[in-house]
Amino acid sequence: VCSSDLRRAAAAGAEVIGVNARNLASLDVDTDTFARVVSHLPASAVKVAESGLRTPEDVTAAVRAGADAVLIGQALVQAADPAAAITLMKEAARDAR
Repeated sequence: VCSSDLRRAAAAGAEVIGVNARNLASLDVDTDTFARVVSHLPASAVKVAESGLRTPEDVTAAVRAGADAVLIGQALVQAADPAAAITLMKEAARDAR
């Protein structure tokens, strides 16, 4: 995540800011990205941890780091039972608060 992107979002008055853990150049994922940058986000913004969250433990870590919401895609698409996976992720988020 580029600090200039964060400054630009804040200056634009963004009410929701997503932090993508996926490097779009290399497609590598660093699930610690959100925790590293969350303190630079405006306190009033809804903070979204995006990409790379695959397990309830990943959701717990993101929420404890300050995520108001998480974006989960691939883990649900690949889950044998997406409804059960959603339930587990929601429970992890609730329990982490």
